[in-house]
Amino acid sequence: MTEKDINIENEDTQKEDPVEETDKKADESETTEETVNSEDTEEDPLEKAQKEIEELKTQMLYKAAEFDNYRKRTLKERAELILNGGEKVITTILPIIDDMERAIENGAKTDDPKVLREGMDLIHQKFIKTLEAQGVSIIETENADFDTDVHEAVAMVPGMGDDKKGKVIDCLQKGYKLNDKVIRHAKVAVGQ
Repeated sequence: MTEKDINIENEDTQKEDPVEETDKKADESETTEETVNSEDTEEDPLEKAQKEIEELKTQMLYKAAEFDNYRKRTLKERAELILNGGEKVITTILPIIDDMERAIENGAKTDDPKVLREGMDLIHQKFIKTLEAQGVSIIETENADFDTDVHEAVAMVPGMGDDKKGKVIDCLQKGYKLNDKVIRHAKVAVGQ
């Protein structure tokens, strides 16, 4: 072998195989595609974020509209309650008014005051029971200590002794509670 043959052999070994060369070109094209794809994926998060922002805006608008409807509905219901809130109480009192009208009609037919008094007592008892069913109770004042939460002192009675000091002596006007809330204080005379 001559030197020339050796150089030709070296050149042949140094020359790349055409199959390997196409593989290298394919690899290069894949890397360029990956860079293009990575650019696409960079745009995708932005688009995705913008879509998410649009969805959140839409949800916020729906929630705002829903809250506005809720607010309007509750205002309407509250106004209706204020306007017609006493309907239940009034419907329970109407039978007592009927009883009073019957007592007045029958009172004109009789001259016996005892019968009229009994009729008025019955109507009064029925009225008290109706009020109790609605949650109204009478504030007790008999032998009670004076309590500013439920009593209103309209008179101070001196000289009642130490055992009557700070106690309710007389009730001038009954007081009432509605479900443990004072709706009218009892007007009382208190011992000094």
